[in-house]
Amino acid sequence: MSKKDALIQPDRGQDATPIHLVTKDNFEAWLKPLSAGQRASLKAQKFEGKPAQVGIVPDGDGWFAAGGVADPAKLTSWCLAKLAEDLPGGTYRLVEHDPGAALHGWQTAQYKFARYLKPDDTAAGPRILLSTKAKHLDDAIAQAEAENLVRDLVNTPAEDMGPAALEAEFEKLAKAHDAKLKVVKGDALEREYPMVHAVGRAAARHHAPRLLHLSWGSEKYPVLAIVGKGVCFDSGGLDIKPASGMKLMKKDMGGAAHAIALAQLVMGAQLPVRLHLLVPAVENAIAGNAFRPGDILSTRKGLTVEIGNTDAEGRLILGDALTRASEEKPDLIVDFATLTGAARVALGPDFPALMTRKDATAQALIDAGKACDDEPWRLPLPAAYAEWLKSDIADTNNTHFNGFAGASVAGLFLDKFVGEGIDWAHFDTFAWRPSAKPGRPAGGAAYGLRATFHMLRARYGS
Repeated sequence: MSKKDALIQPDRGQDATPIHLVTKDNFEAWLKPLSAGQRASLKAQKFEGKPAQVGIVPDGDGWFAAGGVADPAKLTSWCLAKLAEDLPGGTYRLVEHDPGAALHGWQTAQYKFARYLKPDDTAAGPRILLSTKAKHLDDAIAQAEAENLVRDLVNTPAEDMGPAALEAEFEKLAKAHDAKLKVVKGDALEREYPMVHAVGRAAARHHAPRLLHLSWGSEKYPVLAIVGKGVCFDSGGLDIKPASGMKLMKKDMGGAAHAIALAQLVMGAQLPVRLHLLVPAVENAIAGNAFRPGDILSTRKGLTVEIGNTDAEGRLILGDALTRASEEKPDLIVDFATLTGAARVALGPDFPALMTRKDATAQALIDAGKACDDEPWRLPLPAAYAEWLKSDIADTNNTHFNGFAGASVAGLFLDKFVGEGIDWAHFDTFAWRPSAKPGRPAGGAAYGLRATFHMLRARYGS
């Protein structure tokens, strides 16, 4: 998006429709100076200054807007999102306040996944919000674009967002930031990343599996590895999912979408890191050559894995990718994955489960998330549960069978493939919003993305 077309722009005194921010507590005092006609108009709209309420107030030959918020002095990411959704197209300016953190929701509220829709001539035009703090606009635009990128990638059906399409996203990213891209597939994939190959080998040729590896930044800087689960569609394999469980499986590459978007933010901000972005991209399909329950897979790390369930495939491909990331001796590995239903049962869709080896890393991510309205929730990696992954005929099983602590046990499986002593954070994210909230439409969604970027910026500076 060009700066000219951006939904937030510097306030240089240009013509704009005023927006008055009102609270429920000060509503009556704010109402008193208005004319009888203006008060009647607001009453007809049932506007009372409650959060997320929107009012249109006639004013001579024009009008101004009123928006209900909890506290105009402490705007959060989503405080102005309902205004951005409901107001007519045009340019707007807050009266007496600067939007601050609410710049994010103003932009993301206007997102629409329209790839497969005919143009809508009746849709409202862009709603542009002015801000006097121009130096923050580029950062706010970048974060909104990253969040909307996650939405676009996740919302796209699997036929158009298979492994090759993820590779195309890597190519765009590499070109935009002068990064190096390596793609491993075919016989080389089977040799170097055997679990990635095994999971993806049953897919049709145009959805063939691959390992995508982008590197960027000076080698003098600390290594940051970002890894994302790229299961572009998950049938469950031979342990096939029911139709209800397969319905949303286009989103099973949501971890890859988060990883790509985070890498875009890191490179765009020129963080002083040596970045390695790794995504194992596969379709977990069913065919005569599909991997089976009971098979023993070899791995890049040299461990053997007994397959207890072919629907626990995401942890397999991540295992090989985390091994490769560890070989760079990183200062930090962050991975994102739509990994377990157990995390959703525990935390619902809005909070990504976070697992880390180090308490300080967890706290830094939680604090960053609270500050930008993108809070993760920490789950444990209890060593006592590692025995549940034991196998009698291999070094480990890929799943456990008692039904307890599914998210944590999946995290413990991944932990086996992260190098000893490496600082590591794992996000088990839903990547999907079942129902809309202001600024957050139903469909593909980013959870933990901004929290991680804010933490990385604090950790490495820019």
